[in-house]
Amino acid sequence: MNSILITGASDGIGAASARQLKAKGHYVILVGRSRDKTEALARELGAPFHLADFTRLADVQRLALELAHHPRIEVLANNAGGIMGPRELTQDGFEKTFQVNHLAPFLLTKLLMPQLIAGNAKVIQTASIAANVFGGSFDIHDLNNERHYRPEQAYGNGKLENILFTRELQRRHGADGISAVAFHPGVVRSNFASETSHLMRVLYHTPLKYLFTISPESSGQRLTALAEGQPGTDWQPGKMYNKAKPMPLRFQDADGSAARSLWEQSEAMVASFT
Repeated sequence: MNSILITGASDGIGAASARQLKAKGHYVILVGRSRDKTEALARELGAPFHLADFTRLADVQRLALELAHHPRIEVLANNAGGIMGPRELTQDGFEKTFQVNHLAPFLLTKLLMPQLIAGNAKVIQTASIAANVFGGSFDIHDLNNERHYRPEQAYGNGKLENILFTRELQRRHGADGISAVAFHPGVVRSNFASETSHLMRVLYHTPLKYLFTISPESSGQRLTALAEGQPGTDWQPGKMYNKAKPMPLRFQDADGSAARSLWEQSEAMVASFT
Protein backbone atom coordinates (compact mmCIF):
# COMPACT_ATOMS: atom_id res chain seq x y z
CA MET A 1 0.00 0.00 0.00
CA ASN A 2 1.48 3.33 -1.09
CA SER A 3 1.01 6.70 0.58
CA ILE A 4 -0.21 8.96 -2.22
CA LEU A 5 -0.55 12.71 -1.72
CA ILE A 6 -2.75 14.51 -4.26
CA THR A 7 -3.08 18.29 -4.45
CA GLY A 8 -6.07 19.82 -6.21
CA ALA A 9 -7.92 16.75 -4.95
CA SER A 10 -11.31 18.29 -4.20
CA ASP A 11 -12.60 18.22 -7.78
CA GLY A 12 -11.92 17.10 -11.35
CA ILE A 13 -8.83 15.01 -12.12
CA GLY A 14 -7.57 14.92 -8.55
CA ALA A 15 -10.85 13.71 -7.07
CA ALA A 16 -11.33 11.11 -9.80
CA SER A 17 -7.84 9.69 -9.36
CA ALA A 18 -8.21 9.73 -5.56
CA ARG A 19 -11.35 7.58 -5.86
CA GLN A 20 -9.61 5.18 -8.23
CA LEU A 21 -6.49 4.83 -6.10
CA LYS A 22 -8.45 4.44 -2.88
CA ALA A 23 -10.56 1.71 -4.50
CA LYS A 24 -7.31 -0.12 -5.33
CA GLY A 25 -6.26 -0.11 -1.71
CA HIS A 26 -3.81 2.79 -1.58
CA TYR A 27 -3.53 5.23 1.32
CA VAL A 28 -4.61 8.52 -0.24
CA ILE A 29 -4.02 11.93 1.35
CA LEU A 30 -6.18 14.72 -0.05
CA VAL A 31 -5.17 18.37 -0.37
CA GLY A 32 -7.68 20.96 -1.58
CA ARG A 33 -8.52 24.63 -1.37
CA SER A 34 -12.27 24.32 -0.72
CA ARG A 35 -13.09 23.03 2.76
CA ASP A 36 -16.57 21.88 1.77
CA LYS A 37 -15.49 19.92 -1.31
CA THR A 38 -12.33 18.47 0.21
CA GLU A 39 -14.03 17.46 3.43
CA ALA A 40 -16.92 15.88 1.53
CA LEU A 41 -14.56 13.73 -0.56
CA ALA A 42 -12.57 12.82 2.54
CA ARG A 43 -15.76 11.56 4.22
CA GLU A 44 -16.71 9.62 1.09
CA LEU A 45 -13.33 7.88 0.90
CA GLY A 46 -12.50 7.69 4.59
CA ALA A 47 -9.27 9.52 3.76
CA PRO A 48 -7.29 12.21 5.61
CA PHE A 49 -7.38 15.70 4.16
CA HIS A 50 -5.57 19.02 4.43
CA LEU A 51 -6.49 22.50 3.23
CA ALA A 52 -4.13 24.86 1.42
CA ASP A 53 -4.57 27.86 -0.83
CA PHE A 54 -1.63 27.97 -3.23
CA THR A 55 -1.98 31.74 -3.62
CA ARG A 56 -0.44 31.87 -0.12
CA LEU A 57 2.99 30.32 0.25
CA ALA A 58 2.53 30.33 4.03
CA ASP A 59 -0.28 27.81 3.44
CA VAL A 60 2.14 25.56 1.59
CA GLN A 61 4.64 25.85 4.43
CA ARG A 62 1.92 24.98 6.96
CA LEU A 63 0.77 22.06 4.83
CA ALA A 64 4.28 20.59 4.81
CA LEU A 65 4.42 20.89 8.60
CA GLU A 66 1.08 19.12 8.91
CA LEU A 67 2.42 16.29 6.75
CA ALA A 68 5.59 15.90 8.82
CA HIS A 69 4.16 12.88 10.67
CA HIS A 70 4.29 10.88 7.41
CA PRO A 71 7.83 9.48 7.39
CA ARG A 72 7.48 8.23 3.82
CA ILE A 73 5.50 9.47 0.84
CA GLU A 74 5.58 7.15 -2.17
CA VAL A 75 3.70 9.40 -4.61
CA LEU A 76 3.31 13.17 -4.75
CA ALA A 77 0.83 14.28 -7.40
CA ASN A 78 1.27 18.03 -7.93
CA ASN A 79 -2.11 18.41 -9.58
CA ALA A 80 -3.37 21.82 -8.37
CA GLY A 81 -3.33 24.64 -10.92
CA GLY A 82 -5.41 26.73 -13.26
CA ILE A 83 -5.77 29.59 -15.70
CA MET A 84 -6.53 33.01 -14.20
CA GLY A 85 -8.05 36.30 -15.30
CA PRO A 86 -6.39 39.75 -15.45
CA ARG A 87 -2.84 39.90 -14.14
CA GLU A 88 -2.87 39.84 -10.35
CA LEU A 89 -0.17 39.58 -7.70
CA THR A 90 -0.54 37.32 -4.69
CA GLN A 91 0.17 38.57 -1.18
CA ASP A 92 3.63 37.02 -1.66
CA GLY A 93 4.28 39.40 -4.57
CA PHE A 94 4.20 36.87 -7.42
CA GLU A 95 1.92 36.73 -10.45
CA LYS A 96 -0.94 34.44 -9.48
CA THR A 97 -0.73 32.01 -12.42
CA PHE A 98 3.00 31.50 -11.89
CA GLN A 99 2.62 30.96 -8.15
CA VAL A 100 -0.34 28.56 -8.26
CA ASN A 101 0.90 26.45 -11.16
CA HIS A 102 4.62 26.33 -10.44
CA LEU A 103 6.02 28.13 -7.41
CA ALA A 104 3.71 26.64 -4.76
CA PRO A 105 4.17 23.03 -5.98
CA PHE A 106 7.91 23.66 -6.24
CA LEU A 107 7.95 24.77 -2.61
CA LEU A 108 5.84 21.83 -1.46
CA THR A 109 8.12 19.36 -3.23
CA LYS A 110 11.20 20.98 -1.68
CA LEU A 111 9.73 20.89 1.82
CA LEU A 112 8.66 17.24 1.50
CA MET A 113 11.94 16.08 -0.02
CA PRO A 114 13.11 14.02 3.01
CA GLN A 115 9.84 12.02 2.99
CA LEU A 116 9.91 11.70 -0.78
CA ILE A 117 13.46 10.36 -0.77
CA ALA A 118 12.56 7.96 2.05
CA GLY A 119 9.68 6.68 -0.08
CA ASN A 120 11.63 6.41 -3.37
CA ALA A 121 8.80 8.61 -4.54
CA LYS A 122 7.19 9.20 -7.88
CA VAL A 123 6.60 12.95 -8.27
CA ILE A 124 3.91 13.61 -10.87
CA GLN A 125 3.18 17.01 -12.39
CA THR A 126 -0.19 17.64 -14.03
CA ALA A 127 1.10 19.73 -16.93
CA SER A 128 -0.69 20.38 -20.22
CA ILE A 129 -0.33 20.49 -23.97
CA ALA A 130 -0.84 24.24 -23.38
CA ALA A 131 2.92 24.26 -22.81
CA ASN A 132 3.23 23.85 -26.58
CA VAL A 133 0.17 25.83 -27.65
CA PHE A 134 0.93 28.93 -25.57
CA GLY A 135 4.39 28.44 -24.02
CA GLY A 136 6.62 28.40 -27.08
CA SER A 137 7.87 31.95 -26.48
CA PHE A 138 8.60 31.33 -22.78
CA ASP A 139 11.02 33.87 -21.29
CA ILE A 140 13.07 32.54 -18.38
CA HIS A 141 13.81 36.16 -17.41
CA ASP A 142 10.10 37.03 -17.03
CA LEU A 143 8.79 34.37 -14.64
CA ASN A 144 6.43 36.90 -13.04
CA ASN A 145 4.75 37.50 -16.41
CA GLU A 146 5.26 41.25 -16.31
CA ARG A 147 5.61 41.72 -20.08
CA HIS A 148 2.76 41.15 -22.53
CA TYR A 149 0.53 39.38 -20.00
CA ARG A 150 -2.31 37.29 -21.37
CA PRO A 151 -4.10 34.63 -19.27
CA GLU A 152 -3.50 31.84 -21.77
CA GLN A 153 0.16 32.81 -22.22
CA ALA A 154 0.75 32.83 -18.47
CA TYR A 155 -0.97 29.46 -18.17
CA GLY A 156 1.09 27.96 -20.99
CA ASN A 157 4.23 29.28 -19.31
CA GLY A 158 3.15 27.69 -16.03
CA LYS A 159 2.59 24.31 -17.65
CA LEU A 160 5.95 24.52 -19.39
CA GLU A 161 7.51 25.33 -16.02
CA ASN A 162 5.95 22.12 -14.68
CA ILE A 163 7.78 20.19 -17.39
CA LEU A 164 11.09 21.98 -16.90
CA PHE A 165 10.76 21.41 -13.15
CA THR A 166 10.19 17.70 -13.81
CA ARG A 167 13.38 17.49 -15.85
CA GLU A 168 15.48 19.34 -13.30
CA LEU A 169 14.00 17.45 -10.35
CA GLN A 170 15.00 14.22 -12.06
CA ARG A 171 18.48 15.52 -12.81
CA ARG A 172 19.07 16.68 -9.26
CA HIS A 173 17.38 13.92 -7.30
CA GLY A 174 17.13 10.89 -9.55
CA ALA A 175 20.14 9.38 -7.80
CA ASP A 176 18.26 9.82 -4.49
CA GLY A 177 15.49 7.53 -5.70
CA ILE A 178 13.10 10.19 -7.01
CA SER A 179 11.29 9.47 -10.29
CA ALA A 180 9.68 12.58 -11.77
CA VAL A 181 7.19 12.68 -14.63
CA ALA A 182 4.74 15.17 -16.17
CA PHE A 183 1.60 14.49 -18.19
CA HIS A 184 -1.15 16.09 -20.22
CA PRO A 185 -4.50 15.15 -18.63
CA GLY A 186 -6.60 15.87 -21.71
CA VAL A 187 -9.22 18.60 -21.92
CA VAL A 188 -11.29 17.68 -18.89
CA ARG A 189 -14.87 18.47 -17.90
CA SER A 190 -14.31 20.15 -14.53
CA ASN A 191 -14.29 23.52 -12.76
CA PHE A 192 -11.07 24.39 -14.57
CA ALA A 193 -10.94 27.93 -16.04
CA SER A 194 -13.66 29.16 -13.68
CA GLU A 195 -11.53 32.18 -12.71
CA THR A 196 -10.89 33.50 -16.21
CA SER A 197 -12.85 35.36 -18.87
CA HIS A 198 -10.69 33.77 -21.57
CA LEU A 199 -12.25 31.66 -24.34
CA MET A 200 -11.21 28.58 -22.35
CA ARG A 201 -14.08 29.36 -19.96
CA VAL A 202 -16.54 28.82 -22.83
CA LEU A 203 -14.89 25.51 -23.64
CA TYR A 204 -15.14 24.24 -20.07
CA HIS A 205 -18.39 25.78 -18.84
CA THR A 206 -21.00 25.59 -21.62
CA PRO A 207 -22.68 22.67 -23.41
CA LEU A 208 -19.82 22.87 -25.94
CA LYS A 209 -17.66 21.11 -23.39
CA TYR A 210 -19.30 17.78 -24.23
CA LEU A 211 -17.94 18.04 -27.78
CA PHE A 212 -14.33 18.78 -26.84
CA THR A 213 -13.67 17.36 -23.38
CA ILE A 214 -13.21 14.03 -21.65
CA SER A 215 -14.60 12.98 -18.29
CA PRO A 216 -12.62 13.53 -15.07
CA GLU A 217 -12.68 9.75 -14.62
CA SER A 218 -10.91 9.18 -17.94
CA SER A 219 -8.37 11.87 -17.18
CA GLY A 220 -7.92 10.60 -13.64
CA GLN A 221 -6.97 7.24 -15.09
CA ARG A 222 -3.90 8.88 -16.66
CA LEU A 223 -2.77 10.13 -13.26
CA THR A 224 -3.65 6.81 -11.65
CA ALA A 225 -1.62 4.89 -14.24
CA LEU A 226 1.46 7.00 -13.56
CA ALA A 227 1.01 6.68 -9.79
CA GLU A 228 0.80 2.89 -10.03
CA GLY A 229 3.27 2.49 -12.91
CA GLN A 230 6.86 1.37 -12.67
CA PRO A 231 9.41 4.09 -13.55
CA GLY A 232 11.80 2.90 -16.22
CA THR A 233 9.33 0.28 -17.41
CA ASP A 234 5.89 1.85 -17.76
CA TRP A 235 7.22 5.39 -18.16
CA GLN A 236 10.57 7.11 -18.32
CA PRO A 237 11.59 9.50 -15.52
CA GLY A 238 12.08 13.12 -16.57
CA LYS A 239 9.66 12.88 -19.50
CA MET A 240 6.38 14.58 -20.40
CA TYR A 241 3.57 12.29 -21.58
CA ASN A 242 0.44 12.77 -23.68
CA LYS A 243 -1.55 9.59 -23.12
CA ALA A 244 1.05 6.83 -23.20
CA LYS A 245 3.56 8.58 -25.47
CA PRO A 246 6.33 11.09 -24.70
CA MET A 247 5.34 14.56 -25.87
CA PRO A 248 7.94 16.65 -27.73
CA LEU A 249 8.22 20.27 -26.64
CA ARG A 250 8.02 23.31 -28.85
CA PHE A 251 10.25 25.18 -26.39
CA GLN A 252 13.77 23.90 -26.81
CA ASP A 253 16.03 23.56 -23.79
CA ALA A 254 18.57 21.11 -25.18
CA ASP A 255 21.30 21.94 -22.67
CA GLY A 256 18.95 22.17 -19.68
CA SER A 257 19.97 25.75 -18.91
CA ALA A 258 16.38 27.04 -18.70
CA ALA A 259 15.39 24.22 -16.35
CA ARG A 260 18.40 24.95 -14.11
CA SER A 261 17.70 28.68 -14.12
CA LEU A 262 14.02 28.08 -13.28
CA TRP A 263 15.04 25.94 -10.31
CA GLU A 264 17.59 28.45 -9.05
CA GLN A 265 15.25 31.42 -9.39
CA SER A 266 12.44 29.48 -7.72
CA GLU A 267 14.68 28.54 -4.81
CA ALA A 268 15.53 32.21 -4.29
CA MET A 269 11.86 33.20 -4.42
CA VAL A 270 10.78 30.71 -1.72
CA ALA A 271 13.92 30.97 0.43
CA SER A 272 12.06 32.56 3.35
CA PHE A 273 9.68 29.56 3.51
CA THR A 274 12.29 26.79 3.50
